[in-house]
Amino acid sequence: MSTQAPKIDPTDPSSTTGDWHPSFVIAALHQAGWTLTNLGKHHNLKCYGSLSKALRHSLPTAEKRIADAIGVHPKVIWPSRYYENGELKPRGFRALQPMPNTGIVNGEPQ
Repeated sequence: MSTQAPKIDPTDPSSTTGDWHPSFVIAALHQAGWTLTNLGKHHNLKCYGSLSKALRHSLPTAEKRIADAIGVHPKVIWPSRYYENGELKPRGFRALQPMPNTGIVNGEPQ
């Protein structure tokens, strides 16, 4: 499968972030021979919902599992959640705090 993101619909509210639409992620999983449920079972998860939550919210472990099943890095699927170098962007309360010794304020490099 190509590592290129599917064409983004400009009328889709999530397209401004460059993130793949959840239906594109699910379609890519199906092309790779997976479903979210099967992927959850493969990783011995008690609740498979955590994988589906990663489609809308930042859950790094679930994102990694989904991206590995597709065969790409999570930043390809969710570029708004990762820096260009592949590091995870801070989220939640940490995103609003200055991070000492990193040069990052409010989640953006200075």
